[in-house]
Amino acid sequence: VQLQASGGGLVQAGGSLRLSCASSGSIFRIYPMSWYRQAPGKERELVARISSDGNTTYADPVKGRFTISRDNAINTVYLLMNSLKFEDTAVYYCKSTRGRFEYWGQGTLVTVSS
Repeated sequence: VQLQASGGGLVQAGGSLRLSCASSGSIFRIYPMSWYRQAPGKERELVARISSDGNTTYADPVKGRFTISRDNAINTVYLLMNSLKFEDTAVYYCKSTRGRFEYWGQGTLVTVSS
């Protein structure tokens, strides 16, 4: 399984970005997908998760601003980020959890200027 994340960039505070994570391999639709982020000097943290049937959970700092979604037809998960804040600056990673195995994308950098 290979995951390719994209969509990061530089954005002003208050702006929006949409991250994408394309997955190779089969049966993408039956596994949960997640987005994590890691800011400089900090631990990697969970941002959002979407189950195989579309149920979503969010970390408190992003609730109401970020939306995770998936398109099983093209094996892709998205993270729409609105009302971005300086503290959202981080490298964002997607993850596929398949039983006891985890697969990570390479990360995409999001920089929010204040």
